Amino acid sequence: MEQTLDVDYLVVGAGAMGMAFTDALVAASPVASVAIVDRRHGAGGHWLDAYGFVRLHQASAFYGVPSTLLGGGRVQSDGPERGLHERASAAEVCDYYSRVLARLTSTGRVVFHGRSEYLGDGRFVSLLSGTRFHAPRARIVDAAYLSPDIPFLTPPPFAVEDGARVVAVNELVRIDEAPSHYVIVGSGKTATDTCVWLLQNGVSPNAITWVRPRDPWLLNRAVVQPDPAIFLGMAADIMVAAAAASSADDVFLRMEDAGVMLRIDRGVLPTMAKAPTLATWELDLLRTVDDVVRRGHLFAVAPGRLVFADGSEVRVPHHALVVHCAAEGLKYSPLRPIWTPEAITPQAVRVGFPCFGAALTGHVEATRSDDAEKNRVCRPSPYSDTPADWCVMQTIGGEASLAMSAEPDLRAWADSTSLNPARIPRDRIGDPAVVAASTRLKEHIGPGRARLAQLAGF
Repeated sequence: MEQTLDVDYLVVGAGAMGMAFTDALVAASPVASVAIVDRRHGAGGHWLDAYGFVRLHQASAFYGVPSTLLGGGRVQSDGPERGLHERASAAEVCDYYSRVLARLTSTGRVVFHGRSEYLGDGRFVSLLSGTRFHAPRARIVDAAYLSPDIPFLTPPPFAVEDGARVVAVNELVRIDEAPSHYVIVGSGKTATDTCVWLLQNGVSPNAITWVRPRDPWLLNRAVVQPDPAIFLGMAADIMVAAAAASSADDVFLRMEDAGVMLRIDRGVLPTMAKAPTLATWELDLLRTVDDVVRRGHLFAVAPGRLVFADGSEVRVPHHALVVHCAAEGLKYSPLRPIWTPEAITPQAVRVGFPCFGAALTGHVEATRSDDAEKNRVCRPSPYSDTPADWCVMQTIGGEASLAMSAEPDLRAWADSTSLNPARIPRDRIGDPAVVAASTRLKEHIGPGRARLAQLAGF
């Protein structure tokens, strides 16, 4: 027996993308009805399974849904990030999405089906009751297309031999006996978070071995802030660096000189450019870890030994605790048109800010009727993995931003939400610092974008 749902949209995934899309759609359309389906019990996506000490790597104001500010828009007044905007913890993010979902469902136009599996063709099944549902006329919104993998739900990407002690990063908050040594496996944000947290909690740098297959470039958090003078100034610095660069690597070295990019070891040229943000106090801590293993991908872990794909081995203490931080946090699924006959697929539109892209997609869906027109004004942008990819991302993302901002109504909407990092609030339009940053960006964006396109091979 199958129950029929009479809704306009079936949103698959209640994570950041699905919630931002739904929130914007419902706000812009007085009649749209939505069913949201997710395998998890509530809204928030991977945040519901995140490791306990994780925080947003960017300012809270850049994350969430357009109608509801995450946090209070506060600037931190103490601590190592004094002067920078607040960053929500995992618990705060989960509470936020719970409240957003409650508000959406209270409209009577949104229903949520948690612990349910989407089966395709507008059908899903409850994993609790076994009840099957069908939304025959609903337009499918694939908000899970770019869902990240996380270590807690992903097996280690290396073999674990008998006797080796291996845990996902989530388990660190539950250990009840201090290991004699830690081996942190991974190059990305999760691994950097883990090292910082251990060091903050009194673990000696000498008690950490960091298996870092690739060194990462990291954005200086101080220049990615919800302040138009700072953000537009950073964008101008990027364009100046790009215009003068001889290669993708040179772009990053010049951005480093400008204080935009950071690297942990200045003696190693990073090959990874996913570029999460990092504060300089975190960088200082990370640089105290001297035992860094750069031998490519880890193949297997045995008691006292790390075996790498090239056949080489590294000795570690026999009872070392190996911490798996190596899941694929960013998905590099192929770009696809956001609107197709099969589905609406929210993707990043403004480089590096996926919540804004998903929200823009929901707003465009509510305010445009022709799919070709929607795809013209709302274009997907890729994520980057390497410096060369980053140039591609900046080029494609720049075109997407221009297409959106050329539409007066979309530009006005974008200027109304904190999810848009480039917005200039009305009370800051005449601010001399904002005017100076905007003028400098306008001066350099043409040469910078032209050089990025050349480096990207366009």
